[in-house]
Amino acid sequence: MKSWLEKTFHLKENQTDVRTEFLGGLTTFMTMSYIIFVQPAIMGGIGMDAGAVMVATCLASAVATLLTGLLTNYPIAQAPAMGHNVFFAVTVCGLMGYTWQVALGANFISGCLFTLLALLGVAGQLVDIVPESLKQGIAAGIGLLIALIGLEYAGIVVATPGVLIGLGHLGSRPVLVALFGLVVAAVLMARRIPGALLWGILSSALLGLALGVVKFHGLFSAPPSLSPTFLKLDISVALKGGLIPIIFVFFFLDVFDTVGTLVGVCGPAGFFKGKKLPRANEAMLADAVGTVTATLLGTSTVSSYVESSTGIAQGARTGLANVFTSIFFLATLFLSPLAEMIGGSYVADGQVLHPVIAPALIIVGFMMTKTLSRIDWEDITEAIPAFLTLVVTPLTVSITDGLAFGFISYSLLKIFKGEGKKVHWLVYLISLLLLARYFLD
Repeated sequence: MKSWLEKTFHLKENQTDVRTEFLGGLTTFMTMSYIIFVQPAIMGGIGMDAGAVMVATCLASAVATLLTGLLTNYPIAQAPAMGHNVFFAVTVCGLMGYTWQVALGANFISGCLFTLLALLGVAGQLVDIVPESLKQGIAAGIGLLIALIGLEYAGIVVATPGVLIGLGHLGSRPVLVALFGLVVAAVLMARRIPGALLWGILSSALLGLALGVVKFHGLFSAPPSLSPTFLKLDISVALKGGLIPIIFVFFFLDVFDTVGTLVGVCGPAGFFKGKKLPRANEAMLADAVGTVTATLLGTSTVSSYVESSTGIAQGARTGLANVFTSIFFLATLFLSPLAEMIGGSYVADGQVLHPVIAPALIIVGFMMTKTLSRIDWEDITEAIPAFLTLVVTPLTVSITDGLAFGFISYSLLKIFKGEGKKVHWLVYLISLLLLARYFLD
């Protein structure tokens, strides 16, 4: 077994071991396990069976995460993407009036297109041609987005009339739970104690139990039936002309969210070699196959998760961490009460909070903003696109919108400065596609 692990994941070469990868995989799973319960809630609102959606979410996440680990040897986990599920449920099914079966069909077709692009070897180039300044801006922007989500999950920042967001009630129980875990994790990191983020999460969970913020639901339960959503997609209706724009948006969101996440997560982790990300196309292929699998099972687009940064910060460096994360997703089918405790929500003043996982997200956000020092702030054509990416990503809560502002401004500034020929043609194509997205909304 040891020889197979070494041959497959090159643990020594990456200066890691099984224990470190286990902790990294567990940390990643704990910070993204909320999707197991958020996804059924969103999709259940359009008539899908919540239990079946939960099973589909666990299975699709496990398959895509494992495939990513084996194909790329990167600790980048996969699961149904937040934002994509909202577009699926609110826009396609709610505002446009299509059934969830038809929406699944359109989502399936977009996944097939993405898979074809990856098989042709084109998808991976999208990561390699991203300008260096945008890579750093994307990473830092995602970091701020993660930190903002963590602060919101903690209840430290809340929606405020007039100024959008403001300071929450710092003396409330969920805030105290999150702050306790944050302090524990930060102190342990300062003292260079392994497992700091994981211990921070566990500390929050224990205090949450004592304060009644976290509920213990038991350990074991039988998996719900998958049959209400399995192979229920309607491809024939989705192929009709009226849904072509929807298919394009599904495809577009998947591709560029994946690009943004890979750049944002892999950059700070040191996975880039020069200006290229090895096995980027394999990562895109795993993402695409994950989406196809998800739609067949009965859930929306699967994509790379920025929460993978928590596992990387914990020390994960190889795809072995993904193996463990996949196992945890499968185990959740039988241990859903325990996962619900860690990733579960707590409602306070009308706000849905996740105080247990909030500390890890805040710290990871801090760690990812260190890439800002690598931006050439003296070159306006590099600095302004990076800055726009940096601020638009968290303020719109969208990696894709951050990419759009960054790419479009980069292309325009380079052209008007007379350096247009130095820019890869794919950068212009991506800019046009990102610009077109706003006219298709």
